[in-house]
Amino acid sequence: MARGGSDKDRSDGPERKCLATGEIQPKEGLIRFVVGPEGQVVPDVMGKLPGRGVYVTSTEAALRTAIKKKLFARGFKAPVTVPDGLEDEIKGQVLRRLIEMISLARKSGDAVSGYEKVKDWLAKEHARVLIQASDGSGRGKSKLSTPHRGKFIGCLTADELGMAFGRQTVIHAALASGGLGKRVVEEAQRLQGLRETVGGKGRTEG
Repeated sequence: MARGGSDKDRSDGPERKCLATGEIQPKEGLIRFVVGPEGQVVPDVMGKLPGRGVYVTSTEAALRTAIKKKLFARGFKAPVTVPDGLEDEIKGQVLRRLIEMISLARKSGDAVSGYEKVKDWLAKEHARVLIQASDGSGRGKSKLSTPHRGKFIGCLTADELGMAFGRQTVIHAALASGGLGKRVVEEAQRLQGLRETVGGKGRTEG
């Protein structure tokens, strides 16, 4: 998924302009906002709420710029209020959505967890996406490699990844090609952007 106008593929779907950066990019990399009944800014992570929407790139920096510079009022062309804790609410919503999608992939047989199962999928070239907990052992994680031309997700903790698999903690997981894989990667990129600090970008491709 492109950011900053690079490598954009219009066949991927509609594009929108970011309120904070002014850049035009695919909707998948942005967070949509609408105005609530009391004039408050409401995040629409799933993009389904009624009303006119404005978009902000799914990064911590862009979101903070939109809030600090009061860009929501400009975007909606109306006075609006920004709820306290909006950043945390957005991160929570994106996280829950990502966990739910990985869980659905697991239930449909398109996701596995555990070092040996993931290693087996990688060896058989069945895995398209490698997922590893951000707080897992670096030595253990280095033994598994992102699939060739595949994707890597590393923005979830072991506890969060465990929720998707109905376990206390999970360090290694993998997704098969097809199914929910593309949507999981897109949602993970949104979460990663929201969790990144300056200079803290992680790898997403092998």
